Amino acid sequence: MTEDFSQQLNDEQLKVVLKGDGPCLVLAGAGSGKTRTIVYRVAHLLSHGVHSENILLVTFTNKAAREMKERINLITNGDITLPWSGTYHHVAYRILKRYAAVLGYQNNFTILDSADSLDLIKMCLKEEGIDRKMRRFPSPKVLQSIISYAHNAQTTIEDVLDQKHEHWLEIVETIERIAVNYQLRKVIANAMDFDDLLTNFYLLLLKSKNVCEKYSKQFQYILVDEYQDTNKVQASIVRLLADVHKNILVVGDDAQSIYSFRAADIENILDFENQYNSAKVFKLEVNYRSTPNILNVANVVIANNGKQYTKELRSVVDEFTKPEIHEFVDDGEEAEFITNRIVELIGEGVAQDKIAVLFRAAFHSQALEVELSRHHIAYDYRGGVRFFERAHIKDVLAYLRIFVNRNDTIAWGRVLNMQVGIGSSGVSKVLECIFYNSDNGVEELKKAGAVLSARGQMGWADFLQIYEAMVSGGELPQDLILAVLNSRYSEYLENEFPDYRERRQDIEQLAEFATKAKDLSNFLAEATMQENYTRNNNNEGESVGDTEKIVLSTVHQAKGLEWEVVFVIGLSAGRFPHDRATGSGELEEERRLFYVAITRAKKYLYLTYPLVGSRGDMLQGPSLFLDEIDRDLIDENRVSGSTVFDFNDPSDDLDDITYEPLFDERPRTSFLKSLDDL
Repeated sequence: MTEDFSQQLNDEQLKVVLKGDGPCLVLAGAGSGKTRTIVYRVAHLLSHGVHSENILLVTFTNKAAREMKERINLITNGDITLPWSGTYHHVAYRILKRYAAVLGYQNNFTILDSADSLDLIKMCLKEEGIDRKMRRFPSPKVLQSIISYAHNAQTTIEDVLDQKHEHWLEIVETIERIAVNYQLRKVIANAMDFDDLLTNFYLLLLKSKNVCEKYSKQFQYILVDEYQDTNKVQASIVRLLADVHKNILVVGDDAQSIYSFRAADIENILDFENQYNSAKVFKLEVNYRSTPNILNVANVVIANNGKQYTKELRSVVDEFTKPEIHEFVDDGEEAEFITNRIVELIGEGVAQDKIAVLFRAAFHSQALEVELSRHHIAYDYRGGVRFFERAHIKDVLAYLRIFVNRNDTIAWGRVLNMQVGIGSSGVSKVLECIFYNSDNGVEELKKAGAVLSARGQMGWADFLQIYEAMVSGGELPQDLILAVLNSRYSEYLENEFPDYRERRQDIEQLAEFATKAKDLSNFLAEATMQENYTRNNNNEGESVGDTEKIVLSTVHQAKGLEWEVVFVIGLSAGRFPHDRATGSGELEEERRLFYVAITRAKKYLYLTYPLVGSRGDMLQGPSLFLDEIDRDLIDENRVSGSTVFDFNDPSDDLDDITYEPLFDERPRTSFLKSLDDL
């Protein structure tokens, strides 16, 4: 086995491999070969007599751990076993299995998966005397997310509610009792959930000096991947395990810290030098992925963050075309341009799976999904479910279906099963009453609830509130959708789902889609065909190119991946950064998210945004992140006069707006047609 890695590594990487003793912070920029650096560092340690059981390699996924071990074996030309490589949870489980008794558990404790955890929380709700069929209360899934976040952020239930669920602050004491009962029941059952593996491991190290000393002596070298994504508990565990030898090398990029919603804490990486006074700081700034043109934009954008380590990514790739910024009247025009450009790229020989469209929030993809389906372009959706297959979209469509067709039993079943106190037998009774009575008026509909129990009538009253809101909201599909959204159904979303805000945005986007419909029946038919078409087209149908699929993904899901062509869409103010990013810390994380999106691109980068948003309202112009880019770094394509035109001012003439294509040969017909439609 050779020990000279100078031919395999650049100078920055080689310094880390050879001089990585003591506390070391490796700031690995996007595409800079951080995994390569880690595996060669481990290979270097092994080649210098360090036993594999004395190396702790911590990763965030089992897949990453397996890949690193395979690459280390390849480098060392051997069959090296790294017994202490894996995720935080994996390492914690192995040690807790030996010392669980210290914490009051038996060593044969079991691990609860997410479904097991939900079942146990349901038991706690029942013991608390809460019947969710009798009253509105956070669902077990929402409670699970609240308790989990509190564990990982090392904060209180009340603080979590204050940050994420202000609506439930009035019942904080009840939720706290449920959390305590949930914890007690796990101990009684000799079981731990995934969060317990970390918190209990940390408690074990704190409580037992002998255990902490044993493993901190054993682990002579500790290497941690993706350190910017660690939460407070994980960082505390690593700090205790490194207490003896202080050979802790953490690798990460503060510019790619984007998971605060999972309790990841960027302060762990920013404060590393304060935690370890003698820490060395290495920077990996040579990028092997993107063209200089793309990296120039990325560097300029991230430079606007104040709380960071400064880095300047440098490319080893030849210069190519400049990134492009495109402005459009609305989401439809944006989607049409992207689809047409994808068709052109495929025609030029770019493989479909080398093309990705990224977005800040899932609802941003709706118009594009429709357009891709119309052009028979298959896509793989990452970060969630396709738009028309999402549960809350199906819920709202069910309300519209019974509004237009009182005999739709399937839609009735979906709608009524959401209501407090109405089960399958109650649904049957109500439907029998409705179908028996030929009068479809609201007053007659109200009487149908009389067949329900007292508890069921509470749910029926909630349904009627939603239905009456639809009746008074107007006949247009868009108005009916918004009537549902702004009714008791909004409370249902907050009760049932941790990501209720994103689900509200999806429904707002559905309302935008509905503006193009002539009437309710046509809209429902179009929505149903979209749902069926996207499913069939992406599973069985033919597509442009062969069987490859382009990728649609949220930026969060795209981290760590790369594509030859990347479109970043919806870059309007209020969308990206999102309108809740009011504090400087939130805004900086949004900018880091944009930076991650940019650095996924290898050759082509398109940044796009619409001027008009949901329900035809004017957006606030381009994202401030786009304004931060030097204009000489990009090719820009704007609607003439867009920066001063006011759609609400009758004195402004739409005829004065023209479309300025970046390249003359690109079509402009459809864009001008949409202006006529306005």
